[in-house]
Amino acid sequence: MSSTSPAPRGQIMAGEMAEQPAVLRRLLDEGAPHIRAVAREIAARRPRFVLLTARGTSDNAALYAKYLLEIRLGLPCGLASMSTTTAYGARPDLTDVLMITVSQSGGSPDLVASTRAAREAGAITLAVTNNASSPLAGVSEYHVDILAGPEKALPATKTYTASLLALYLFVEGLRGGTGEDARVLPALAGRILDRGEEVRALAARYRFAERMVITSRGYGYPTAKEAALKLMETSYIPALSYSGADLLHGPLAMVDNVSPVIAIVTDGRGGEALQPVLDRLRDRGADLVVVGPKPQVDAASAGFALPTSGVPEELQPILEILPLQLLAYEVTLARGQDPDAPRALAKVTETR
Repeated sequence: MSSTSPAPRGQIMAGEMAEQPAVLRRLLDEGAPHIRAVAREIAARRPRFVLLTARGTSDNAALYAKYLLEIRLGLPCGLASMSTTTAYGARPDLTDVLMITVSQSGGSPDLVASTRAAREAGAITLAVTNNASSPLAGVSEYHVDILAGPEKALPATKTYTASLLALYLFVEGLRGGTGEDARVLPALAGRILDRGEEVRALAARYRFAERMVITSRGYGYPTAKEAALKLMETSYIPALSYSGADLLHGPLAMVDNVSPVIAIVTDGRGGEALQPVLDRLRDRGADLVVVGPKPQVDAASAGFALPTSGVPEELQPILEILPLQLLAYEVTLARGQDPDAPRALAKVTETR
């Protein structure tokens, strides 16, 4: 009788993180023409407002799209509250509203129901999923496939970065652009993911952490929220994400010299707006790690330098999240847990 030894902890998540350069390249090569075509059709219908609908990791991708649409196109956007439709039965007039629903699986009943209701209420509906045959794709007028391939690890990694890129390409298509600036991403992503030893050294700071704070501003704020989610669902560390502006409005009081803080400093206006927050954190003696192009580390802080020189600010979140995915993975292993199998989670979460 032969016995099979169990797979090493985290093997699936590690493999899917490593796929990300290839996934980004595939989306640029194979998916971009369809995304541009969808964007042209929707742009011709001149939506007056955008509603974004999602859950979990996809909600953070939707928040990124909100920044893109408001900054790049000047289109007002809102994040939809699905319970107003699914639980309360509200049916607002959505004529000429673009409803973008982001979902890796496209299978959650509340996403399907709210999208169907929005279409019946006059909305232009677009589903962004990793499953072209999903119920969500079926009820939506338009669909964009992020082409990430099957994702088996419970923590989403490659579907998150692919969703960001697909949404970027869609917004560029709405404004008549080609998205060619994104061509640098696969190679840069590969360079970041090759720095696992560097991230492993950072992870040692958080092995016994009781809580963490993640902060950023502008385009980096969705990254802060996604990094906090990854840490919570894999390592079970309570990780609180704040806009740098919100952090100063009260939560800063909980930060002290034993409170780990990760600051994501995007190279651009968002990073500039975060500088006063970094000064306040240093004044409080926070255990600070800065992720960005110029970490500005000192004896009391550490950093991870991102190769974002020449990369537009709006594309940097696709790179910023990579070392933080690695960090969640390494912290989880250091704490003796398996990032492939977070407790109490399922790959498709069916909310209603």
